[in-house]
Amino acid sequence: MSRILAVIAILFLGLATPVLAQNTPSAAPTERVETGAVMAPEGVIDASGETAAQTGLGIVDTFLRADIVVKSVMIVLVLASLWSWTIIFNKGFLLAGLKRKARKFEKVFWSGQSLDELYQQFSTNNDHPMSAVFIAALREWRRAFEGAPIRESLIGGVKERIEKAMNVTILRETDGLERQLGQLATIGAVAPFIGLFGTVWGIMNSFTAIAMRQDTSLASVAPGIAEALFATAAGLFAAIPAVIFYNRFVADIGRYTNQLDAFADEFSAILSRQLDDKVR
Repeated sequence: MSRILAVIAILFLGLATPVLAQNTPSAAPTERVETGAVMAPEGVIDASGETAAQTGLGIVDTFLRADIVVKSVMIVLVLASLWSWTIIFNKGFLLAGLKRKARKFEKVFWSGQSLDELYQQFSTNNDHPMSAVFIAALREWRRAFEGAPIRESLIGGVKERIEKAMNVTILRETDGLERQLGQLATIGAVAPFIGLFGTVWGIMNSFTAIAMRQDTSLASVAPGIAEALFATAAGLFAAIPAVIFYNRFVADIGRYTNQLDAFADEFSAILSRQLDDKVR
């Protein structure tokens, strides 16, 4: 019996020893200082030879850090953007002024004054297309009555000459309004491709620099990629306003041309009636 109790005690102690070992508090671990994980202080030069303050990704920093090809692309795109905005402002103010003068002219034209009074008033102040159409038609009208009285057989020729004079004037005036719109269209079409060329060139330079430094860290790759993408952004910045305002100006000039055509048709009908009355 005593032997059995002794065996049970030995087994109990053998099973309890690991549990006691697990619950026994261990000594506090010693702190280890890992020298490789220490952050570099500000101003320390990195693998690329540039300090943290010198690796900014601002617009000026990106431009100054770019090579001559990317800088040339950016300069060309900035100049194209400035030129497109110059055209946009000039054309916008011009069309706004012409619309205002057209409304004023139509108000005076339909006020009931005689054609001779209107001719005297606008012949010295012919500064917009609608008055130019009026002057051209009335000048051809006056030429028809110089010398001998007009015969009925010549009325058709007079009407045709008046209409041609107004049509030629409309074409000449609208051609002047459409001047420089082709430059806006060119900027809108070409600027994205110029920016894309700068992007491709910048990415090529970035890959070349990565291969030379054998460093693929983000701090090493980011400046070159920023240069490349900045060229694309400059191209879009120049192209988007040019395309938007080109479409808008084309639509405005089309509506203004329709307004001139409508006035020419109305004025031609008025002169045709007066011609018919004169030969009766």
